[in-house]
Amino acid sequence: MHILENEALRLEIADKGAELSRVWDKEESCERLWSADPAVWNRHAPILFPFVGKVVDGKYRLNGRVYEMNTQHGFARDRDFVCLEAGPRSLSQLLCATEGTKLVYPFDFRLLVRHRLDETNPRLLHVEWEVRNAGKETMYYAIGGHPGLLPPPGVKKEDCFLGFPGREQLRYISADPAGFALPDKLCELSLRDGLAPYGESLPETWIFEDRQVSAVQLVRPDGRPWVSLRCEAFPILAVWAKAAGPFVCLEPWFGRCDDAGFTGELPDKVCEERLAPGEMKRIAYTIEFHR
Repeated sequence: MHILENEALRLEIADKGAELSRVWDKEESCERLWSADPAVWNRHAPILFPFVGKVVDGKYRLNGRVYEMNTQHGFARDRDFVCLEAGPRSLSQLLCATEGTKLVYPFDFRLLVRHRLDETNPRLLHVEWEVRNAGKETMYYAIGGHPGLLPPPGVKKEDCFLGFPGREQLRYISADPAGFALPDKLCELSLRDGLAPYGESLPETWIFEDRQVSAVQLVRPDGRPWVSLRCEAFPILAVWAKAAGPFVCLEPWFGRCDDAGFTGELPDKVCEERLAPGEMKRIAYTIEFHR
């Protein structure tokens, strides 16, 4: 476990999954990240790679061949990363393809993950990824964030708002009970001053596609933001929570779960990313923990 720290926050980041595992707010004297209680949800803020969500029947197809991918969200979250650089306010960790990963995902990838506390705003965390194709064929992948964020102490998530600054209306799709997207069931979300009451009768998962959302907030009952996540580069933003847990997950995605009944090949998946041999892409989002 590695520690990043400044005058406002103390972060713990594991080598397993390069997962942000704790955010202690020194000034508010409270935890800002879900504890990963296995009775509810056993993750804190996993990195989703090289898949986001599930594939139908635990299988996907590429160039006429069928591959097994029985785990949701790929495998990076369960792999040990190598620490490349560790400082008081920045950490870099690397995951590379192995013969084992190539059995289920046949690409020679390198995934570099960097967590960095901002130099001027002590409450701002940068999450940065570099995905590289080290192989000789076009590489297809999806990647996403999944931080489980806690509301203020003593406040239920159902009493909070979701904030979408500058927006008056959004469209979203949800997922079926098996975790597959329902793109034909498009819903409208009307906002008031950019806010949607979280506690209304809404699905467990909201999926906002088409680059509708560049920033999302968890907002206190009095209208003040508690957490802000900025994700301008991402085509998809998802919101997910479990009824039994106190947290809300704000999830920036490239790619997503299969549509219910999907039978296409890997390149046909929604917002699937691709890299030419030797190509690299940098992706980043930020989380600000307000007082």
